[in-house]
Amino acid sequence: MRNIITLLRPHQWLKNLFIFLPLFFSRHLVDWEYIYPCIISFVAYCFAASSVYCFNDIWDVASDRLHPKKCKRPIASGKISRKEGYWITLICIMISLLLAILGTIDNHHYLLKILCFYIIVNIAYCIKLKQIAIVDVFIIAIGFVLRIFAGGLVANIYISQWIVLMTFLLALFLAFAKRRDDVVIYEDTGMKVRRNVNRYNLQFMNQALAIIASVTMVCYIMYTVSDEVIERMHTSYLYVTSIFVLAGIMRYLQLTIVDVKSGSPTKILMKDLFIQI
Repeated sequence: MRNIITLLRPHQWLKNLFIFLPLFFSRHLVDWEYIYPCIISFVAYCFAASSVYCFNDIWDVASDRLHPKKCKRPIASGKISRKEGYWITLICIMISLLLAILGTIDNHHYLLKILCFYIIVNIAYCIKLKQIAIVDVFIIAIGFVLRIFAGGLVANIYISQWIVLMTFLLALFLAFAKRRDDVVIYEDTGMKVRRNVNRYNLQFMNQALAIIASVTMVCYIMYTVSDEVIERMHTSYLYVTSIFVLAGIMRYLQLTIVDVKSGSPTKILMKDLFIQI
């Protein structure tokens, strides 16, 4: 059971909290009629994501066995067989889709379509698309945008262009930072953590991170000073929160470039007090 839980990677479920962002920005985070459908979406998405992680470990078992850290994963280490892995993948997919169908929420058909699209795209990502440089990080970013729509559509909350842009840019920033960690391993040891790692280098990664961080910051400032948001939030001082966003981005850049610790954004969020604040 411990190995199955490890295979499902429950710590990665933190990413699915993006489902609740529409509630936060629409100020419905304490309204049960909005929270309930998002909880169903969250649980369904957790099983969908775990099915993808499991399939990925099955597909990459050969390369994972050569990796200094990934070789300890349940399938790569032989603690769970590939056949058992396929069964776990199928069970997770079934639970996810059944929750969307039987979860007694409005607009459940939207959630079902999003989950199916997410699973199909990510299986294609595991098999082929993650081997294509730049396409791989864009698919990761799109996955986070899908989470936003999964939360907003089931709760009947309007999804503004701002939350879509900010989510996409932030996820793209984190994805490039994670890929940079792979490039460092490749340039230091010659080990290809990913097949497309030779299509990246540190100079490209640093420039990409700088560009995306700048665009993200500008996008957030534009959000805070837009007439629509000022009217909805009933304040013209929202721009002050840009300080926290800038501090968070700079801290993550420091962890990525100076400390070279960007391999797992989820673990950084769980452990780094500065970013949590």
